Amino acid sequence: MGVSPALASRVRSIGRGFAVTAAAGTAAGLAAVGYGLWEKNQFVLREESLPILPAGQEPFRILHLSDIHFVPGQETKAQWLESLASLEPDLVVDTGDNLSHVKAVDPLLKALRPLLEFPGVFVPGSNDYYAPSLKNPASYLRGPSKTRPENIELDWPRLRAGFGMGGWVDLTNRHQSVVLKGMRFDFSGVDDPHLNRERYAGWPHGTRNQDENPHLRVAVIHAPYQRVLDHFTEDGADLLLAGHTHGGQLCIPGYGAVVANCDIPTWRAKGLNDWQSNGRTTPVNVSGGIGTSRFAPVRIACRPEAVLLTLTSRD
Repeated sequence: MGVSPALASRVRSIGRGFAVTAAAGTAAGLAAVGYGLWEKNQFVLREESLPILPAGQEPFRILHLSDIHFVPGQETKAQWLESLASLEPDLVVDTGDNLSHVKAVDPLLKALRPLLEFPGVFVPGSNDYYAPSLKNPASYLRGPSKTRPENIELDWPRLRAGFGMGGWVDLTNRHQSVVLKGMRFDFSGVDDPHLNRERYAGWPHGTRNQDENPHLRVAVIHAPYQRVLDHFTEDGADLLLAGHTHGGQLCIPGYGAVVANCDIPTWRAKGLNDWQSNGRTTPVNVSGGIGTSRFAPVRIACRPEAVLLTLTSRD
């Protein structure tokens, strides 16, 4: 039995509709990728102010860097990192994931050389230990990413040594006091919670009464898992600094992050917020990060950022 001309025409019309829809979807996808490739180099400086210093203290400026994910040849990123030295921060805090390639250590240290002239502290992230691997992007929707046994090891010891030669303090599962602008800062840091490597070192000793001996307790971590935020909040931290989330990296305009790659709510994936635990409240700044994995080099509605956090006195 033959097909009627009307039915054949209908079939051809439906086929053309599918073809047009598929072509439109492909074009939209390519446009999104193109935009994401452009946005990943649209670096911004987010500025925040926080009144947590003891009364009478002068303002103190912290430059918070995170998730640089450096790859050789990223000249635009390198030049932007070098330019941040013009801010003349009182302290640089690096919350990890500096690398994304086995040959990235030397060009990264070169880009950060002007900032190494300023006091600094740092902790590592998983992509300081291991290079990222190609994976299904949809896997991020199923929960935090996993480190695979076949991941290539990176030269974290050499990067850590480079930071140390610049005078930056390693806070990997340790604490240390530093006097800056005439005030004592007590730092406590942990290894990357994303790898379950955190070990709490407590706070430096020697200051019993904060009113008589003004100081500030600052916790430095890479991945802001709730268990770690809870611990430092309950242990008396005055400020928490973290990264890891990339601010969601692929965000929905008007909504924000879809994933945070850890267990904090997605609305906390970037920005300055208060964290509450067991009756205590501590401000936490989560950096949206500077880079991306080299296997997912796009950002959408989430520009790469450094954060300039100005601490002011409570009065």
